Amino acid sequence: MGTTQLETVPEPKYWHLKTVLTEALDSEFTVGEILPNERDLAARFGVARATLRQALEQLELEGRLQRRRGVGTTVAPPRVGVAVGSDDQDWPGVLGDAWQTVGSESDVPAPAVARMLESGTDETVHIVRRSRVSNGQPVAAELLYIPGASVPDLSGIENPSGTARARGVLRELQRLGLEGQDRAVELGSARAADAKELDRLPGSPVLVVTTRFFAGGRTAAVSVATYRADTCRLTFGDSGGVEIHHGPERRAS
Repeated sequence: MGTTQLETVPEPKYWHLKTVLTEALDSEFTVGEILPNERDLAARFGVARATLRQALEQLELEGRLQRRRGVGTTVAPPRVGVAVGSDDQDWPGVLGDAWQTVGSESDVPAPAVARMLESGTDETVHIVRRSRVSNGQPVAAELLYIPGASVPDLSGIENPSGTARARGVLRELQRLGLEGQDRAVELGSARAADAKELDRLPGSPVLVVTTRFFAGGRTAAVSVATYRADTCRLTFGDSGGVEIHHGPERRAS
């Protein structure tokens, strides 16, 4: 490959370099492939290594690259699609649900969640914790809030806590007839607990997806799912649930 010199442009040089690197990622590299070292890349594009680092950092922030300790900088897999406005509605935990159940506890939810559940501010609810992994890395963490009225027969479950209890809560919830759901998405910053679970720094950009599930003419459950903004993208339409694209043979997109 020959050396590519950058022409004088009105935008910052590192930003123009980012565009050039993006085109190279799309045409020359596959998902998971390790990039050449900084010295070789800087020489190829005729820029200082400081400029190159700025461009690489921006591409990492946008989810196009991943820096793996002991490996180097690799091409990131395609983003996880977070479907919004879909007609495909189902309870959490049904067959085919890609979320992994982590555990369960009983606690008082945040006031905003209590309002959505139309429960008292001091009323204890079941909180099921779940996680989402794609291509070996955590991409989302979920807190699912379920009031006792939604799972009245839960007292018959033998397991008092942990993953088994969480699965029991979800099984009881699925006994209800789901009447519908609504979903809201907003950009946020990772809290300390979310950052730890998602392997990101506190304050990293995240997508917060809040879903209300309706049954019996009321809100039966509320899900607050926090997605890594660098690995996820919003999808619209009636395509169904969350889409994940696998396969190192696919080129970055």
